[in-house]
Amino acid sequence: MALQINTHISEGVARIVLSGRFDFNSQRLFRSSYDTPLSDSNIRTLEIDLGDVEYLDSSALGMLLLLKERVAAAKKELVLANCRGTVLQVLEVANFNKLFNLK
Repeated sequence: MALQINTHISEGVARIVLSGRFDFNSQRLFRSSYDTPLSDSNIRTLEIDLGDVEYLDSSALGMLLLLKERVAAAKKELVLANCRGTVLQVLEVANFNKLFNLK
């Protein structure tokens, strides 16, 4: 299933919920999901919810690293939420648990 993204904004947190396959073909859609929250001064935290992601590849990891840089430049916080199963294993093998706040 192609990646689907829903964004919910509440109390300074932009919660970006991903579902489906997070891969190279998702690049443009993923970038467009965080552009607005990044430029909104009322948003302090971007939370990427990976609970419904069924697959992610190395390009998805690259997209998350790029987002991490952009969030840091905007002086905001980034959280990867609901990481479990295969997604969590991939993140741990890539040492993302040391680079990101996983919850």
